[in-house]
Amino acid sequence: MSGACKGSIGIFDSGYGGLTILRQIRQYLPEYDYVYLGDNARAPYGPRSFEVIYSYTLQAVEALFNRGCRLVILACNTASAKALRTIQENDLPRWDDGRRVLGVIRPTVEAIGALTHTRHVGLLATPGTVGSGSYEMELRKLYGDIVLTSVACPMWVALVEYGEYDSPGADYFIQKRIETIMRKDPEVDTLILGCTHFPLLIEKIAKYTPTGVRLVPQGDYVAKSLARYLAKHEAMRNNCTKGGTCTYLTTENSETFAATAQIFLRKPLENVEKIEL
Repeated sequence: MSGACKGSIGIFDSGYGGLTILRQIRQYLPEYDYVYLGDNARAPYGPRSFEVIYSYTLQAVEALFNRGCRLVILACNTASAKALRTIQENDLPRWDDGRRVLGVIRPTVEAIGALTHTRHVGLLATPGTVGSGSYEMELRKLYGDIVLTSVACPMWVALVEYGEYDSPGADYFIQKRIETIMRKDPEVDTLILGCTHFPLLIEKIAKYTPTGVRLVPQGDYVAKSLARYLAKHEAMRNNCTKGGTCTYLTTENSETFAATAQIFLRKPLENVEKIEL
């Protein structure tokens, strides 16, 4: 099995949300081979400690490396916020220098400077991502003049994963958070959807977002950033095989994963394998 995946680009998420990132990446870069790994049995990561999130994420990265992936994208805001830096600084040096791990926060933040005019930006994300302060840190590095207002949306992931994202009951939770963030800073003109589940809620989010406020789902920006990265790094580009395939791995029941994944990918799934981490 590992031989079949050699050279694929690895995409990791604690659950299903990273499939929205995968979908966008495959639209931009359809020629590459991909392996998606969802740690669905241990999701959600958000409420867990830094140590646990780091440990779980490292296990997933190692599993993808063991299947031949040279490049792994953490398509999960919580893992990107709480594990990426440690893995890059402490763990990658123990492997050979041809492997890389990238996240979703930096590409999103890089795009923000050109999108906001008022320089007041809002972040809607899980409690874990908001609490990590990672978006504030990255924004300070790139744009010292941008003011960030963050609001945690603890119910939004559940609305998606339980298939309630399009139900009338979802409106209450979505409207409440949008009103909260706009009340905290009425000058916000750009809202980052800082969770990979949230694109499935975008129609309802847009319904309650004031006119003139831009919504920023991450998939498009992460995909474009990956395309730029591969264009600049010839060695990595040559290490990524191009067969247009995608294999799906999950730590949960494979049939359960395939059924739920259809919500995110908007098509039936094949090639799902259950693994242990």
